[in-house]
Amino acid sequence: MKTKLLGFLDRNSKQCQYLEWQVVDKLQGSGKSKRDGWSTELPMAGLGVEVINKMKDEKQKDVAWQGKCSGTVYIAGNEQEGHFSLINEACSMFAHTNPLHLDVFQSVVRFEAEVVTMTAALLGSKEKASGGQICGNMTSGGTESILLAVKTSRDYMKVKKGITSPEMIIPVSAHSAYDKAAQYFKIKLWRVPVGPDFRADVKAIKRHINRNTILELGELASTYGICLHVDLCLGGFLLPFARKLGYPIPPFDFSVRGVTSISVDVHKYGLAPKGTSVVLYRDHDIRKHQFVAVTEWTGGLYVSPTIAGSRPGGLIAGAWAAMMSLGLEGYLENTRKIMEASKRIEKGVRQIPELFIIGRPDMTIVAFGSDVVDIFEVNDIMSSKGWHLNALQRPNSIHICVTLQHVTVTEDFLKDLSDSVKTVKANPGPINGGLAPIYGAAGKMPDRAMVQDLLVDFMDSSC
Repeated sequence: MKTKLLGFLDRNSKQCQYLEWQVVDKLQGSGKSKRDGWSTELPMAGLGVEVINKMKDEKQKDVAWQGKCSGTVYIAGNEQEGHFSLINEACSMFAHTNPLHLDVFQSVVRFEAEVVTMTAALLGSKEKASGGQICGNMTSGGTESILLAVKTSRDYMKVKKGITSPEMIIPVSAHSAYDKAAQYFKIKLWRVPVGPDFRADVKAIKRHINRNTILELGELASTYGICLHVDLCLGGFLLPFARKLGYPIPPFDFSVRGVTSISVDVHKYGLAPKGTSVVLYRDHDIRKHQFVAVTEWTGGLYVSPTIAGSRPGGLIAGAWAAMMSLGLEGYLENTRKIMEASKRIEKGVRQIPELFIIGRPDMTIVAFGSDVVDIFEVNDIMSSKGWHLNALQRPNSIHICVTLQHVTVTEDFLKDLSDSVKTVKANPGPINGGLAPIYGAAGKMPDRAMVQDLLVDFMDSSC
């Protein structure tokens, strides 16, 4: 990869070359030797039930994530008890099922339909303004839900308005799944800068709307007769309950005129097994453009609702079990705990003089940066203490996504954060093996195409 990069370096300064080599060396070093000892072919004799012990040994190599990961695991406790145990049993009971065979596995088909309708009820389907036709499907996660919403919007707008060169407008802070959708479905993507408060800039969005616009994330969709997708992948199973608890949550669901689709992950604050999300549409006329129907296949007539053909019925069953077992009261109590924990963390971060809060943490993500210390070096120290936070750019910052795992460790987090800031302030400079150099260097590299190439090469060597 280094040889390949040399051709790009001639047009850059020595400083830029140094930054690039930092990134290259770090990415190459982080990807080496991970596959040593991995199986490359089937064992001559099968392991039988002994394979479970081997899996337990491998599992021991995972990091200790309990209570120390930003987001990642949303269920409280450990994997052997409580809600974990319940959804594990539900998934196991239906592990062999596949809703593709809807005439065989009728139970799973019902579970999916009920997960969708229960989720829709949380997001305004019972409100008169919704139109009473909210429908949708379960998917493998937020990215698939967003991909489907974008694809559906593209095809719906082609039929409705004759758009053949589709464009999509999103804030610069919107999830990278929209970039993936734009690449997959050949849609021109406009990423619009956010305002000083890091919220979507409606005026900036309006300037990009034209006759080819199919989708945008703003209040202008209804006026211009285009689609409006709301990404509730993170907050869909928190915001409705926070509103019921009295938090000042503005309208965000199908009660808002112009909203045509919503994505919401059940595997986050819905506390369902990983791999479960829902994509919803305002009516069936829109959703029909999500489906793929094939009439000329020699295998017979074929129609599929989502990107996947076969889908794991066990995950659908696990999502249904999670929602039914918790009920409204369970989600309300969980939301109360999580919101209170996030407010405690926000308050604690504000009390550390070297740090400042990014934006306004209305929900459960608390992002913070610093003008005094290198925030990525702080993140490295926190990592050495076992915390796994999210590094951000523009501006350089880190965040914690608060879950039930953090309810009992907020004071531990704030103490470790304060100590980490003091350590970096007293001894500035990256620690051995830390990621601060790569985050800092990658953010300063002017050639973003090269950064993209580095990421692709890194991924190619990692999977």
